[in-house]
Amino acid sequence: MQAPSVTDIVDVPDVWQRMLTVEARLQEASSSEDEFLTEITQHLLRAGGKRFRPLLAQMAAELGTPADRRPVEAGVAVELIHVGSLYHDDVIDEADARRGSASANANWDNTVAILAGDYLMARASEVAATYLGQESVRLLAATYAELVEGQTRELQLDFDTNHGPDAYYKVIEGKTASLIRTSARLGAMAADCPDDVVEAVSTWAWELGVVFQIADDALDLVASDEYLGKPAGSDIGEGKFTLPVLHALEGPDGAKVRELLESPRPYDRATIDAVISVCREGGHVAAALDEAAHRLEVADDAIAEVGDAGTRAVLTRMGSFLIDQVEYARSVDRA
Repeated sequence: MQAPSVTDIVDVPDVWQRMLTVEARLQEASSSEDEFLTEITQHLLRAGGKRFRPLLAQMAAELGTPADRRPVEAGVAVELIHVGSLYHDDVIDEADARRGSASANANWDNTVAILAGDYLMARASEVAATYLGQESVRLLAATYAELVEGQTRELQLDFDTNHGPDAYYKVIEGKTASLIRTSARLGAMAADCPDDVVEAVSTWAWELGVVFQIADDALDLVASDEYLGKPAGSDIGEGKFTLPVLHALEGPDGAKVRELLESPRPYDRATIDAVISVCREGGHVAAALDEAAHRLEVADDAIAEVGDAGTRAVLTRMGSFLIDQVEYARSVDRA
């Protein structure tokens, strides 16, 4: 099985041309007169990343008339919010690596990482205010509030074996789906899409955001350490019990899983591997991916009557790509 490639899926040359401009603008927007601050803020940007959120903004713009620089600036704004939040996440999680490189908090310290995240958030607001208008600034601010709420909910659930999937969905809707929805919404607004199209693509992207996080969480349970660039089961080790684990807690092996998760912390490798084994062999990862596939059907229904057939097909493939990544990681692990 060949690794899925987003460049093959999004076969729209204009989108990739704008993405090149997004990349250049990210470097500009993250720069400061202070060279040390520039080094810190560009640390994660230079480490790479999928740029999935600005890509969504460019694809949503294809539903309208992307005639000026606004779709590019929409992509820049959402990526600055995203990367800024990653600096903060790494401090909260005490992470020592991100995107195959040392995290900013590990490379420098927590204060430096927080300042870098704050700076990128501020620059996102500046970009939106300069190029996208007041409604976009308000939308980004409201989205960041949702993101923080999601993160706060997640912290309250750490190592809690008594919450179910409903609480998990509330977390990922806030911490992930909110910004993915805003990415598409800003892109559509920046291309002067009609209101009904903006609403339709926003609904599509909300469902896509939920799928994005389910798939990412599933990867943590099925992919190898080498594929992930970190130890498999890291979510479990941090006490973040994702959808497959929650299903396992409610399944026939629930008592066994609960006993494992209520063992002394930090969990040893054997405990994490035992929980992963139940999630895989008990069909709980597959069940989570089935739920993700259903959410993709809802997403596709939302855009059934917008844009042309070719653009809709690309949007549909972008959703399938998320689940295909998990299936590819599973196939690599079995090889």
